[in-house]
Amino acid sequence: MTSRAARAEIVVDLDAIAANTAVLRERVARPLMAVVKADGYGHGLLPAARAVLAGGADSLGVAVLDEALALRAAGITAPVLSWLHGPGTDFAAALTADIEVSVNAEWGLDEVVAAARATGLTAPVHLFADTGLSREGATPDDWPGLVAAAARAQADGDIAVTGLWSHMAYADDPTHPTIGAQVRVFEEAVALARRAGLTDARLHLANSAATVALPDTWYDFVRPGVALYGLDPLGGNPADHGLRPAMTVRASVALTKRVPAGVGVSYGHTYFPERETTLALIPVGYADGVPRAAGNTAPVLAAGAQRTIAGRVCMDQFVLDVGDAEIRAGDDVVLWGPGDRGEPTAQHWADAVDTIHYELVTRIGGRFARRYVGSAGAV
Repeated sequence: MTSRAARAEIVVDLDAIAANTAVLRERVARPLMAVVKADGYGHGLLPAARAVLAGGADSLGVAVLDEALALRAAGITAPVLSWLHGPGTDFAAALTADIEVSVNAEWGLDEVVAAARATGLTAPVHLFADTGLSREGATPDDWPGLVAAAARAQADGDIAVTGLWSHMAYADDPTHPTIGAQVRVFEEAVALARRAGLTDARLHLANSAATVALPDTWYDFVRPGVALYGLDPLGGNPADHGLRPAMTVRASVALTKRVPAGVGVSYGHTYFPERETTLALIPVGYADGVPRAAGNTAPVLAAGAQRTIAGRVCMDQFVLDVGDAEIRAGDDVVLWGPGDRGEPTAQHWADAVDTIHYELVTRIGGRFARRYVGSAGAV
C-alpha cells in the first residue's frame, strides 16, 4: 500500500538521463547537442536540460523559440539551437537571449536579418537542407538561393552561419537505402555552402538512431533526443546501447470489486471475464495521455504480474482484471518503466497500441503529478 498522496505520477530518474547522455557522449567522442524539445520528451524541460548538461552535453536543441527562452529564463547558459519557426517569429528576442536559430527559406532569413539590424547583434544561424525527409529544410532547388543570400548576409555582418544540417527519414532502419542517398545530398549541399564561403559552419545530421547505429553520419556533432531518456530509437532493448529508461508511470488503485463471470466491463462491453474475478479500477485515462487504443491490449503491472487492460480506456480511468490475486484500493500499479522490476516498458506499450514510444512519453501527462528522483542537475 502506497503512502504517497498522488493518485498517479510520472517518476523521472535524473541520474538515468545524465548517465545516458554520458554513454552517448563517450560513444561518439565528439560534441553532443542534447534535444530537450517537447517538455524534455515528456520528462520536464528544465530538469531534463540540467540533467543532460550534468551528463556532459555540450549544447541543447529545442523545436520552438519559447522552449529556448524558457531555458534562458531559468538561468541555463549553455548554447541553445531553436529550429521550428513560422512567419513573425520574434527573432529579436532570440538574439538578445543568445539563442542560435535555424533557417529553412529565404523569407525566414530575411526576418532574421531584420532582427539582427534592429538589435545591432549578429545572428548565429544554422541553415537546414531538406535531403529527402520532405519536411523542414530548403529543397535542392531552393538551397543555392538560400546559401547565396546567407553568404551575403554574413558578409554584411548581419548573421554568422554557424551550422549546416539536415534530418534523416530512416535512421531507425540502419540499412535502408535512403540513408546513403540523404548523406550524398547533404554532402552536396555542404559543398555548395563551402564554395559560397560558409566555411566555419559545423555539420550535424545524426539523430538518436544515427547516434547509436550510423557512425558515418556523426560529422562535427550529434543531435540525439529520445535516446537521452533511455529509449531505444531502433525499437529494441535500450540496454544493448548502455541506456536505461528514465520514466516510470504509476498509479494507485482507486477501487476493487468482485464480479461474476460474463459481466460486461467498461464502455461498450468489449471485455467479459470468463469466470468470477476481481476488477481493479485505475484512475487515469485518455485525458491523462493514456491511449484509448490501449483497451484490451496494453499491459500493466498489478498484484505482482502483468495484466492486460480490461475493456475500453475511459477519459479518467480504466479497469484491470486481476483474477484471484490479492489487490486493494491504494495499491500501486505500473503502466511502464525501465522493465527491470517486472513492469512493462514504453516499448511494450508502443507495440501493443501500434505506435512509437516517442508518442507515449511525450503525450502522457494531464493530471499525472511529476516527481523527480536522482540528483543530476538538480537545483
